[in-house]
Amino acid sequence: MRADARRNYDRLLSAARTAFSEHGTDAALEDIARRAGVGIGTLYRHFPNRHALMNAVFQEALAELISRSRELAAAEQPCRGLVEWLGAIITHAGAYRGLAQALMSTSRDETSALAQCNVPLREAGAALLARAQACGAVRAEVSIDDLMQLTNAIALASEQSPDDPELADRLLMLTLRGLSGPGAG
Repeated sequence: MRADARRNYDRLLSAARTAFSEHGTDAALEDIARRAGVGIGTLYRHFPNRHALMNAVFQEALAELISRSRELAAAEQPCRGLVEWLGAIITHAGAYRGLAQALMSTSRDETSALAQCNVPLREAGAALLARAQACGAVRAEVSIDDLMQLTNAIALASEQSPDDPELADRLLMLTLRGLSGPGAG
């Protein structure tokens, strides 16, 4: 990439991060281009659609989640490692309004630019899940696709209730523990 093209790319990513943070992932692309000091054509030359821009913006967070999954793969308690990682996914998906919805809607669409986020996350989570299943802490019929949809649904629910910052943790724990109390039969 030429130096000026690289600068435009970096400015677009910075502007998109800011706009997504302030207005959610449905922020106007024209506004992002304007914030970056470029025309909308320049934005589209670098990012042919919104999902491509979202994918580029979230690569750093994705790398952190993948790295964290590798660390947790050696956890003494595999189920606890899986749960911690799922919590990190929820935190990531809830960081930008609209991200959880976008990830849910493209979870099985390998042609979407967001597949570059979804596929590595599923692979990282599948390794953690397999380890938790191997020790008997998680039922065999649980799939990583189910868990990824669940985490995005929890993030989406939390996004809709910004006045309850503990909601995501409560929903994750409720899901993992179930409804039964200690004396339930």
